[in-house]
Amino acid sequence: MTPPLIERFRRILPVDAATPVVTLGEGGTPLLRAPRLSERYGREIWIKWEGGNPTGSYKDRGMTVAVSKAVEDDAAAVICASTGNTAASAAAYAARAGIPALVLVPAGAVSGAKVAQTRMLGATVLEVRGDFEEALAGAQELARRGTHVLVNSLNPYRREGQKTAVYEIVEELGRAPDAFVIPYGGGGNTSAYAQAIRELGLGTRIVSAEAADRRHTLASAIRIGDPVHAASVEQAGAQVLPVTDDAIVAAWRELGALEGVFCEPSSAAGLAALGIGDVQGERVVLTLTGHGLKDVAAAERYAPPPVQCDPSPDAIAKAAGT
Repeated sequence: MTPPLIERFRRILPVDAATPVVTLGEGGTPLLRAPRLSERYGREIWIKWEGGNPTGSYKDRGMTVAVSKAVEDDAAAVICASTGNTAASAAAYAARAGIPALVLVPAGAVSGAKVAQTRMLGATVLEVRGDFEEALAGAQELARRGTHVLVNSLNPYRREGQKTAVYEIVEELGRAPDAFVIPYGGGGNTSAYAQAIRELGLGTRIVSAEAADRRHTLASAIRIGDPVHAASVEQAGAQVLPVTDDAIVAAWRELGALEGVFCEPSSAAGLAALGIGDVQGERVVLTLTGHGLKDVAAAERYAPPPVQCDPSPDAIAKAAGT
């Protein structure tokens, strides 16, 4: 059994013996060689499959640390604004810790599956009449009043936990890749990766793939108009590449059909960025941040439709084109 992320990486995390470990078994996610994509794109491609985390996204890496530290500080409740994945993760870890979670989501802008997941995990979900930035401002203000601990990536403990993905990748590969390619919504993960790169003394580049139309992209997880970590992304020297929704959908379908990995649309932004041709490096790691079941409505819209047929062998073979 893989030890909890905090126990495995205690030496590099801001925890001590007094820190309670609130865990759901996060981290230790698969690092998959992608042979067909490697052949298609003419380079060695690996996939860090973060959809394998307990709530289906990379957010769990940071949330185990953020909520553990909140409990250590006797927090009465946690709060976050979210485009979906932070919401589910905060709800799950708060439930595990036995404290309430208050989640603010922009009304009508978050995958229904993510909202349902969050509700099932016991959080109080409020749909804010506004965008993500307005929801985050409200969460920050309530946190400043001392009633709730903010567990968005503005909380430094979140980024401390998220940096562990880089440590896992380097450990499993035996050396650093030439580039880490990750989706770019708020920029917290880019900031976390950059921190790990500094700590490990690496020269690996970060490619941050953002939606060309940030405010209206189909990839709701990165539908953030004004990324709060934009300055950190710039300081990290990350290569920011905008990708269209059409490119995201094409890459999304490639990941499923060629490598058997069903991720949510935002996760495919990194592969879409590789298609632009500006990403340097022979060995690259694509971080796929969330599971496809996070946004089944989008999958229904863009997946090939099923074909109806009679149940006879000849009809089945004809319908299948075999």
